Amino acid sequence: MNAILQIPRPGNEPVLEYRPGSPEKEALSASLSSFRSSQTEIPLLIGGREVRTGNLGECRVPHDHGHKLGVFHKAGVAEVALAVEESQKAWKIWSRTPWEERAAICLKAAELVSKRFRNTINATTMLCQSKTVHQSEIDAVCEMADFLRMNTWFMQRIYQMQPENFAATWNRLEYRALEGFVFAVSPFNFTSIGGNLCMAPALAGNTIVWKPASTAVYSNWELMKVFREAGLPDGVINFVPGDSSQVGPAALLDRRLAGVHFTGSNRAFNSMWKTIAGNVENYRTYPRIVGETGGKDFVVAHASAEVRGLAACLIRGAFEFQGQKCSATSRAYIPKSLWPSVRDILEESLSALKVGPVEDFGNFMGAVIDKASFDNIREYLDYARSCPDCTVAFGGGCDDSRGYFVEPTVVLTTDPHCRLMEEEIFGPVLTVYLYDERDYAGVLTLCDETSPYALTGGVFATDREAVRLAETVLVHAAGNFYINDKTTGATVGHQPFGGGRSSGTNDKAGSIYNLLRWVSIRTLKECFNTARDFRYPFLG
Repeated sequence: MNAILQIPRPGNEPVLEYRPGSPEKEALSASLSSFRSSQTEIPLLIGGREVRTGNLGECRVPHDHGHKLGVFHKAGVAEVALAVEESQKAWKIWSRTPWEERAAICLKAAELVSKRFRNTINATTMLCQSKTVHQSEIDAVCEMADFLRMNTWFMQRIYQMQPENFAATWNRLEYRALEGFVFAVSPFNFTSIGGNLCMAPALAGNTIVWKPASTAVYSNWELMKVFREAGLPDGVINFVPGDSSQVGPAALLDRRLAGVHFTGSNRAFNSMWKTIAGNVENYRTYPRIVGETGGKDFVVAHASAEVRGLAACLIRGAFEFQGQKCSATSRAYIPKSLWPSVRDILEESLSALKVGPVEDFGNFMGAVIDKASFDNIREYLDYARSCPDCTVAFGGGCDDSRGYFVEPTVVLTTDPHCRLMEEEIFGPVLTVYLYDERDYAGVLTLCDETSPYALTGGVFATDREAVRLAETVLVHAAGNFYINDKTTGATVGHQPFGGGRSSGTNDKAGSIYNLLRWVSIRTLKECFNTARDFRYPFLG
């Protein structure tokens, strides 16, 4: 086709509000009822074929853990090996497929997610991961559609980056797919992350072996079905849920591993990195390792901070989706002079904040993901109650009799290095350290040196000098830094997401920088005036 095609820069998918009586609320409520009243059996998908192993895991509702949504088949070593083989068969065609056709599949998938399958993706995410309607909407639908649309535009920009020409030459860059397969390992907390970990490298011509989190298989499977509906060829993405001990080594030790696209815990990522490092002589190529891991995200308030905005952003940043975001606000440094006003607003707001099943749209929070997470958070709450340096100011209750519910909790500490200020909890627990406002500069340094993580953080101040000082001192403390806003909610195309230090490789999901990791560049030089004599003038 003799045409240079252009993809206009897309806008972000509008977030529906699901107000009482709205058509979208009624339609979603019907979908929730439908999925709740039926059970499903989820297979592996390898080379376009459904595979059933008989080794089953369960899909349960976190806020009603006695309710089973269905079962999923688990992959073992043999199934992972088969998935790798099928990915390599597909790679021979997919890596040479014109990029416009790959882009068309992504753009169609975005339309399907945001239109025909909107209720399906939302309902399964709400039930599977206990997300409220708003949290599911901004993640599973809007962010997923944004990834799919924006990445096509970013990919076009990459292909347009070409070198200069001079002296009768034509210099060109070819952006090849990686030689091998990409192992995508996705977390439970964002449905869109699972989709993007696969589709971003696939857009660049790579083929994928995808291991979703066991607690998010249901919603991730629905996304996989959308990708197929959009025209994704067999074998481009191979869906292999299963135990990490089986799936991980089988993929990581294969000599054709070309890359890892990961979001999850530090422990898992460190283990994968060590495995790759110990096997590096056996790979066909050095694998690209892209990972986003944990966070101990902070807010530092200056004495000039606007109090009501600070309190509202602390609540949203710390407690939306039960604090189960790697970007969630989990430690705050607040001047003693501001605390009485902040405390009063928190008390008023938290007394009105409801926790319960997400099918009730009046609830601000649902349940944490599973018993292991619930027990971990409860251990931190027990520690806070027993520690002489800590006081539970709000919340602290938890109940797993029906669902894994934890109250939004605010802990005051007099020790800025207590466990709750340094360790990632991944739950609705905000720890606050009160400081003398005259020590603002010292607290910024304290914040920078306290945690090994560097994902998100923010400063609240109306004093511009205070803002400038925070930007300077905290320059390496957060990959995403917010001024007078919550530490969560990065938008694709506006705030590329990722952090450094122990928070990952900072390759910025939702940007051109992430996509550059999934291409291998070949330089071509064509000469139109080839030399006919080996001698140079200086030889005379």
